[in-house]
Parts: sequence; structure tokens; C-alpha cells
Amino acid sequence: MKRVDLNCDMGELPQAVTDGTQESLMPSLTSVNIACGGHAGDSQTMKTTIQQGLRWNLDIGAHPGYPDRANFGRLELQLPPEKIADSVFEQVHALAEIAAECGARVTHVKPHGALYNQAATNGLIAQAIADGVARWSRGVALIGLAGSLMLDVFREASFRVAAEAFADRRYEANGALRSRKFEDALLRNPAEAGQQALRIVERGTVIAHGGTEIAANAQTICIHGDTPGASAIAAAVAKTLRHAGIALTPLSKLLCDDPRG
Repeated sequence: MKRVDLNCDMGELPQAVTDGTQESLMPSLTSVNIACGGHAGDSQTMKTTIQQGLRWNLDIGAHPGYPDRANFGRLELQLPPEKIADSVFEQVHALAEIAAECGARVTHVKPHGALYNQAATNGLIAQAIADGVARWSRGVALIGLAGSLMLDVFREASFRVAAEAFADRRYEANGALRSRKFEDALLRNPAEAGQQALRIVERGTVIAHGGTEIAANAQTICIHGDTPGASAIAAAVAKTLRHAGIALTPLSKLLCDDPRG
């Protein structure tokens, strides 16, 4: 039986944290990545999101981004590697402390936004992320874009890694995510997102902008919590995969059973 983790970036929108919006996605998920004070998030949103994740038996992950709340961490910053490492450490450590208070543990780390996109092609930035996490622990998995340089850097830094693909994002022919400045960067149709997720699991590919089929062999699939209609998208993705006989499995379980991790 094929298996895959479904993850979601959360703890980024304070109102969604408290009004039930983000928790409405959780029945469809197996892992969450929680903003931890860089691009978004504070101690209260972290605590509440962890508690919600525990209610649904989800893996808890850290989601560090550039410390740039004005641009939601989506603007490329030209920071030296040591500053990136410092920021990543501070963010992951902050979430881990709150998780411990809640009786949870952080199982994985996934960079956010521009930090993630830059690390996909820039080895120095990917190494800085790994260095920052390593100051806290090497006992977590690092998530990165499927087929990208960052996964190789993370492996060389002695981390378990998880290749990630996206159900709700359009790709470019070179494997990069299509920039959010384009109207079609997001897949807002739940059925379309479900079919993209199914293709990722069954074929290890996606259809990129322009119609090219490209590799996207992944262990975990992301659904963004701030995409319009995210709850319906998550439900459609989960339903589509389950109907195809694919087991939704928390990332830590997948990596424990898969020596490639």
C-alpha cells in the first residue's frame, strides 16, 4: 500500500488559530508545521496550534521563516549565513520549549516562504538552515522541495530528510514553485488539488505551467493553511487519496519505516 504524509503550514493567522478555521483542516492532515516567531506566530498561537494538533494526533513541526513579518517571510532577504542560522535556531527552540510544556515533541522542521525557495537552489542558505536546527537537535527531520539541492545539503549535514510536493501550488518547468505574483500560482479548486496530489503519489510527477510533466517524487504533500478555501482543499485531497487506497501516515512514522529518510 502506498503511503504519504499530508502537512499544512499553520499558526500564521491569529484569527484562524482561534476561530476554528485552521483546526477545521486537521481531520484531513497527518502533520502540521507551526510558525514560530519569524514571519508569523507568537507564544500563544504556537501553544494553541500545538494543542489543536495533539487533539488530532498530528506530528508537530517547526516552520521558521525570515524574521520579516511585514512581508510574511515571502521577500528574499540578503542575510549572512550565520544570521540565518541564529534566527532558525531561535525560532525552532522557541517552539520546542512550548511543545514540551504541552507534552508534545517537535518531529520535523520545514523552512517557510522565501527562505525555503532560496534554500532549494542555494547551498549556503540550506546549510545555514541545517546549522541552525543542529544547534538545537539533529534528531528531527528536515523537509525540503522534492528534487532540490536543499535535500542533498540536509542529508550531508546528517539529518533525515523528507521530500515535499504541493497539492495547491503550480510548478514551473524547472521544478520551482510558480511565483505568487502570478494569478495561477495557487490551485484553488479542491478537485484539481486532489488530482495533483494523487498524481504526486501514484506517478511521482506534476503537470507544470505550460503543460510539461516534471518529477515531484515526495514523501509529504503540503496544503497551505492560508490558501482561500483551504479546508475544502484539504478535505478533497485527503478523500481523493484515501479513495485511491493510499494510506495517510504521519511523517515520523513514514521516515521510521523508510531507510531512505
